[in-house]
Amino acid sequence: MMQREGFSITEALRSVGLGRAGFYRHYEEHEPQQADVELRDAIQQVALEHRVYGYRRVTAALKQQEWEVNHKRVLRLMRADNLLALRKRRYVLTTDSRHPFAIYPHLAPRLIVDGINQLWVADITYIRLRETFLYLAVILDAFSRKAVGWQLGDSLKATLAVAALKKAIADRDPQPGIVHHSDRGVQYASQQYVALLESRGFLISMSRTGNPYDNAKAESFMKTLKCEEVYLRQYRDREDAHASITQFIEEVYNRKRPHSALDYLSPVAYENKLEAAARQLTV
Repeated sequence: MMQREGFSITEALRSVGLGRAGFYRHYEEHEPQQADVELRDAIQQVALEHRVYGYRRVTAALKQQEWEVNHKRVLRLMRADNLLALRKRRYVLTTDSRHPFAIYPHLAPRLIVDGINQLWVADITYIRLRETFLYLAVILDAFSRKAVGWQLGDSLKATLAVAALKKAIADRDPQPGIVHHSDRGVQYASQQYVALLESRGFLISMSRTGNPYDNAKAESFMKTLKCEEVYLRQYRDREDAHASITQFIEEVYNRKRPHSALDYLSPVAYENKLEAAARQLTV
């Protein structure tokens, strides 16, 4: 008796105890969402690489990558992901004095950072799930590279960045005069975020237009997170992503991962070494 090399859909479904109706219902519910996520991921990458592109140029770039998509769909998805408002405000703020949010000078190059809680750097990235996105706001201590505050959420609203900042403040209780550096994103320029910084005596610093190296430490952390955690996993859902990313930041990045700039110590080990050295000086 010859063994068939393949199965029909009906035979395959029967072998795993599924019916055709249930299969197609699952397909109709999930495949369109997954297709949208694939496209949204491509849009995010183009928008991040070419931050001055509008939706028409993003559409053209996607078509060069052989995506079959029209500008109306790209506009809808960019609006849903807040890419239009975020990009426009980042660049209009530098020249439009009528804009309600202030832009602050780039203070970091003037600083001599020789201890913790002198300079914090902040950034936001997106985390792709199977059928949607999460967004991660992170704050690092620039001296030790330790992630001192972070928050995962479903949107890019300022409340995401504010929650990360509140966690960092609660954990570190910094003294007035500490510098907070970020890009010019609307979250960091928002009244809610700036008011919290000012209430705690932060000096506010922002990157120059089109200079990602101005926030290089935060960018480096995001690259590490993506390469060593996010790209290696397929999160089941938001809860799975939250648990896994939190474990990576707290246990792997902060406590175990060596940094060449820290004498190949982890951020926590480096801070502990500094604290021990300071205690010896006071004895």
